[in-house]
Amino acid sequence: MTREEIKVRQLAGQHLTAPADKMTVLHDLCGVQTQFMANAMHALRIRCCDFREDTFGDGLVKNWTVRGTVHVFAEDDLPLFIHCGDGRDYRRNDWHGQSFWNQRDGWALTPERQAYFVDVILQALARAPLTREELKDICRQEGMTGPEEDSMFHPWGGGIRQMCERGFINYVVQEKKAFCLSPAFTPLPAREAELEMARRYFTHMGPSTLHDAMYYFHAAAAQVKSWLARLPISAAECEGRTYYYIDGGGTYDQAIPPCLFLAGFDQLLLAHEKKESLFLSPENTRAIFNLAGIVMPALMLGGEVAGRWKMKDGKLLVTLFRTVTRQEKKAVSDLAASLWSDIKSIRFEE
Repeated sequence: MTREEIKVRQLAGQHLTAPADKMTVLHDLCGVQTQFMANAMHALRIRCCDFREDTFGDGLVKNWTVRGTVHVFAEDDLPLFIHCGDGRDYRRNDWHGQSFWNQRDGWALTPERQAYFVDVILQALARAPLTREELKDICRQEGMTGPEEDSMFHPWGGGIRQMCERGFINYVVQEKKAFCLSPAFTPLPAREAELEMARRYFTHMGPSTLHDAMYYFHAAAAQVKSWLARLPISAAECEGRTYYYIDGGGTYDQAIPPCLFLAGFDQLLLAHEKKESLFLSPENTRAIFNLAGIVMPALMLGGEVAGRWKMKDGKLLVTLFRTVTRQEKKAVSDLAASLWSDIKSIRFEE
């Protein structure tokens, strides 16, 4: 398989050349990463045939999933991503066991106090979704101390994250951080869920190398190899690397688009080890994956990341990594006009 054939398959599998309905896209891609809601919305805008901003959140939830990062995904995939200790911890308000959180320095919640404030939060959310600050205020009124607040509402998750991971609550699907009660579901066993995620990955994000899958899942090589052994995998060689994929029955005769505005934290870039990306040159890696852990919105021209972009107040700024032709600039302008009806100006920087 050639480099171009692999790229065409990856683009088609990710619905960048073969758009689909919102739920199909979210199922196939295991959701979309959501550090910033605008990125998630754009990731779906460029992949969906039925995208509507006013109904974006319908049928969706937001929670910690793949790689321990926050994703927006289909509500009916809650059993897939929220394992709750193979179901043993599903909505269990008992915190006596050791966890990543209560073994950290500065953890101030005893198991009893944590259980008490979980009940306080659940009772408050039963009335309406609430922001972090609103929940903090309610907990303070119920006697939560400053150190306890720092533990429950830790910036990396803390007790609130534990509630999410036990199936009690989800984030509200919006930019502002707020929480709501989770609908009831029956978690899948972790082993079964991981295999299903791997099946989706190699079907819709492949062809991928072993390193790609390790990077995407934050998994050990042995774990990925165990998935490969249990899935209907095909393999192809390209430039000294072995790429694995599952034939999903799609067609791969689409041309690589002349221009794509990828989202920040886009799945096309996150699905593959960044140092081995077929779309991103090594010299431009740091311009997209910055030292603060942010994955910038990338501009792709002819299947190569040629710059990054930023939209603010209807003004599009394109920072180029190379000289582009007049025809390429026209492709950028034409696509921008089709994506953003309220665009006011486009400025190119090199």
